[in-house]
Amino acid sequence: METSLDKTEIKRLETYFREKFGLPTINLVTRPNKDDSVEVNIGSEFIGVLFKDDEEGEVSYAFNMAILDIDLPE
Repeated sequence: METSLDKTEIKRLETYFREKFGLPTINLVTRPNKDDSVEVNIGSEFIGVLFKDDEEGEVSYAFNMAILDIDLPE
């Protein structure tokens, strides 16, 4: 079951991402018409979406990042 992310939770997750990846420029941004997920950006560059899942009181998060072949180094 998906559930909404509140501002406090988004801030906690943003702090986690910044510490985990050592990037203070990671930002989590709310999505229009979606409250179960946020956009993950590095600076102004979109890199993926973070989804929240609440299964019988057990909350987890899934980070989905698509990597295009054209973005990879030769």
